[in-house]
Amino acid sequence: MEAKRYYATGRRKTAVARVWISAGSGKITVNRRELEDYFPVFTQKRQVLMPFEVTGTDGNFDVFATVRGGGLSGQAGAVRHGVARALEKVHPEHRQTLKKAGLLTRDPRMKERKKYGQRGARARFQFSKR
Repeated sequence: MEAKRYYATGRRKTAVARVWISAGSGKITVNRRELEDYFPVFTQKRQVLMPFEVTGTDGNFDVFATVRGGGLSGQAGAVRHGVARALEKVHPEHRQTLKKAGLLTRDPRMKERKKYGQRGARARFQFSKR
């Protein structure tokens, strides 16, 4: 019989992560690849593991995540958000700890859209007097 799995969705920028956690040995799989293979940068790996460190449950859960959209930084944030939300479902008593660390809040910062008649969101085309 399979152990009970808990599901949560995490979002950051344009990345969306679907995260399942179950009791296990701490194996983390992102898009069917190991955590170290998918997120080669140390800060991104640390970001994904942060909810476990904050609650003191590192090594107690296996994580299976599929993440789409955005870049690696946004995807790492999305997986972190999903893991934190799933952990809250497993142990509702960790809600205060996760909330205090800011892990349950969806980071609202997005790229500002480019405006018409301009080079970027705020940058204008170079002005020539003559």
